[in-house]
Amino acid sequence: MTFTLEPSYEDNPRLRELVPRLREYLHEELVPYERERGITAETELDRSVLEQVWRRSRELGFYGISLPAELGGQELGLFELCALKEELTASGAALSHSVLGDLGGPLRAGSIAQHATPEQMRRYVLPVLRGELACCFSITEQDAGSDVRRMSTTATEDGAHYVLHGRKVFSSAAPFADFAIVIARMAGLEETYSAFLVDLDSPGCQVLDGAVPMSGQRMEGDIVFDGCRVPAENLLGEIGQGLRIGIGRITLNRLLHCPSLIGSARRAWNLSVAYAKDRTAFGEPLLKLQAIQHKLADMATDVYAARATVMTTAAKADRGEDISTEANMCKLRTAESCFRVADEAVQIHGKAGLTRGHEVERIFRTLRMFRIVTGTSEIHKNAIAKSLA
Repeated sequence: MTFTLEPSYEDNPRLRELVPRLREYLHEELVPYERERGITAETELDRSVLEQVWRRSRELGFYGISLPAELGGQELGLFELCALKEELTASGAALSHSVLGDLGGPLRAGSIAQHATPEQMRRYVLPVLRGELACCFSITEQDAGSDVRRMSTTATEDGAHYVLHGRKVFSSAAPFADFAIVIARMAGLEETYSAFLVDLDSPGCQVLDGAVPMSGQRMEGDIVFDGCRVPAENLLGEIGQGLRIGIGRITLNRLLHCPSLIGSARRAWNLSVAYAKDRTAFGEPLLKLQAIQHKLADMATDVYAARATVMTTAAKADRGEDISTEANMCKLRTAESCFRVADEAVQIHGKAGLTRGHEVERIFRTLRMFRIVTGTSEIHKNAIAKSLA
């Protein structure tokens, strides 16, 4: 029997039904749709194109699938959500981030539902869940990344409004979002941070093109606030809850980034196996060479081990147990091991793997980012060590 990294989930009735349906949509509809329109991972995102993906994914029941039933979801557990997220990137689809609503959609807005007022739910959250609006989350600043308390964006109370001044960077989905969830320091109140729902077409608010990361994906923007007046009713939660709302999602986000990395590494492994079978060197396929066999064996082991770590942690979270340390372990292990897989994939592909635009080269660039994005490997090691003290 030929080994494959493609999981079957035969022991999980829900995934046994969902995963084949998702694979069918990705490979039979979304990937061909992208090819017809020349859409790649580095294509500038077009709102009308994204809306088509949102609508179709919602028709199929995937858009916001992990949300509670009262918010239109199917209440998937983290274990099941991780399984679906791996399939998205393993497909190689450039728009895979829009199928479940990761980028500007339900998975981003759903996390704030517990803090939103009924009016905020009506105006902001529910339209995102229906695929009518998109949102972004803005907390990072040029000098306030891992140390978010260094942020300089301020909110000053002024009657029935709060006035925002400052600049946020690396806001994913900002280029096509309708509103942002902005974390700002309260002016005149030491170490007090609050969250606001800010319409991005408000006077005094400007969305600028963000720096293009090494992955080439054009999905981030900078948001500049110059006297932007935000109605008091757009305060999300209470004064002083900003970091709780902003950072409270980080542990879960660290875990949920992992299956996407695993899917990309799995894709790189599959491409490498296919290349090694087809490429001939010195009169025989590359796959016959022991050096190549060892690389593929190490790559498969890294993917398998990363998946086991992540899925075990997701199952623990589904039982209601604390995973703050394990989430750091997952992100550390997955980011490092999946990048090794990408590095070996480039090595196996040789010069082709170094060519700009080759899929393996793109995966390499993308996975390299995640040794830094959502927490550097060093930050994770610090957190893990601290938990052991």
